[in-house]
Amino acid sequence: MLASIATVAFEGVEARRVDVQVQLVGNDGPTIFSIVGLPDKAVAESRERVRGAFAGIGLALPPKRIIANLAPADLPKEGSHFDLPIALALLAALGVVPPDALSGWAALGELGLDGRIQPVGGTLPAAVAASAMGLGLIVPEANGSEAAWAGEVSILAPRSLIGLINHFKGTQVLRGPEPGPVRSGVAVPDLREVKGQESAKRALEVAAAGGHNLLFVGPPGSGKSMMAQRLPGLLPPLTPQELLETSMIWSVAGLIERGALTRDRPFRSPHHSASMAALTGGGLRAKPGEASLAHNGVLFLDELPEYSAQALDSLRAPLETGEIVVARANAHVRYPARFQLVAAMNPCRCGLGGAGKGACGKAPRCQRDYQNRISGPMFDRIDLTVETPPVTAADMALPSPAEGTAEAAARVAVARAMQEERVREAGLDPLQALNARATGETLDRFARPDEAGRALLMRAGEAGGLTARGWTRTLRLARTIADLEGATGVLRRHIAEALIYRRSTVGAQADFERQDGGRMGVPAW
Repeated sequence: MLASIATVAFEGVEARRVDVQVQLVGNDGPTIFSIVGLPDKAVAESRERVRGAFAGIGLALPPKRIIANLAPADLPKEGSHFDLPIALALLAALGVVPPDALSGWAALGELGLDGRIQPVGGTLPAAVAASAMGLGLIVPEANGSEAAWAGEVSILAPRSLIGLINHFKGTQVLRGPEPGPVRSGVAVPDLREVKGQESAKRALEVAAAGGHNLLFVGPPGSGKSMMAQRLPGLLPPLTPQELLETSMIWSVAGLIERGALTRDRPFRSPHHSASMAALTGGGLRAKPGEASLAHNGVLFLDELPEYSAQALDSLRAPLETGEIVVARANAHVRYPARFQLVAAMNPCRCGLGGAGKGACGKAPRCQRDYQNRISGPMFDRIDLTVETPPVTAADMALPSPAEGTAEAAARVAVARAMQEERVREAGLDPLQALNARATGETLDRFARPDEAGRALLMRAGEAGGLTARGWTRTLRLARTIADLEGATGVLRRHIAEALIYRRSTVGAQADFERQDGGRMGVPAW
């Protein structure tokens, strides 16, 4: 007797079809249960979980040779979600459920020894894949509301194996689950709570408007982390497409609870002891790392130089390509990783830098050694580098600012709407709607500066050594500054402000300011 049912194997967030075929061979004799098809340890252990689940519902394995084949045989199979499809195919082979009951269905779920079906990760991408294959999907009850977000696909979400058997026999009817709720995230603190640091607030708004990478540099207690934590309040909610992309990554990582999704953009803040695998993904099953979990959101790295050089440099490629490839001996797993990098650091090891009260006695060598922990190519990918001086007692004594998160978020929303409308009307790639991602024709058409701005940019390149990447990122940044102003073109003042934020031109700023009569200062909040 041969029976089969479909399931999936995960390659990143992609769910690939796997056919689970179970065959009973031989006459009466000792029970031999074999699983073939490149199973990992968790899949191989399905034999004992299936055996225990059968015993839990009062069934025994027959005294035959049981072969469970996971096809295609050359695709690695990982995870405990193969328990349920193996058990269902075996039930059909034994005649416990009708032979044709499993046609048109795919399944995934882990079995407990009492016959209950335990939740697993990846049900949302599995449901999307099942819909594309024209199949329904059987998932654990705890994952039913998550799988229901896939749309037009039939979902069964039984609590136990016996309930599913009764459904297929017609003695019980399982109803399809409803999609889970859309929840609001944790309330984001308001910018009104930040006193002083007007230039840093301006930079935060510019970064939010264009999706640019941002670095705060200042002594302890100057408000670096405080401002970074308020960035999510300036960002618009996820679009439906972004919500699906982000939720599929979180589903594979097993981070969606009871099918509840959120339109708030991810904000991931790993500790500086995080390894390269923790940031980019990896491990035994190549799960997504913090960079992928921050897809369409923000990755905040506090105490930037304290991260290992290997971990930081592993982010260089994703910052350019928007994806991470985890290379393994038997597979290359791709995860989306289009995130906005926000970082904070002290100017030196002691934190105080080389100026002001309590200045570091080893400056400037201490600062140079500490900042050299971050590679030049990594610095080159940061669009805005902002100094946050100590907040004075006079600043703290002032009342809260008149403008807060709501006002800044409104300006950000208007600027982003301008970017989206430009790209849509021009018929360009929607992924380039955000200025931080603009390339090629988008930059040529919409970020070309006027003659005065181009001349200033040329002098910056000659004096400060702008790289080709730095040139492009300066144009992107200037386009965002112009959008916040509501300007249709990129003018000299927009280029000037963008250059102030570029770390590579710090040494040339004094010369620019002398030539401009001090007009290069950052506009007031």
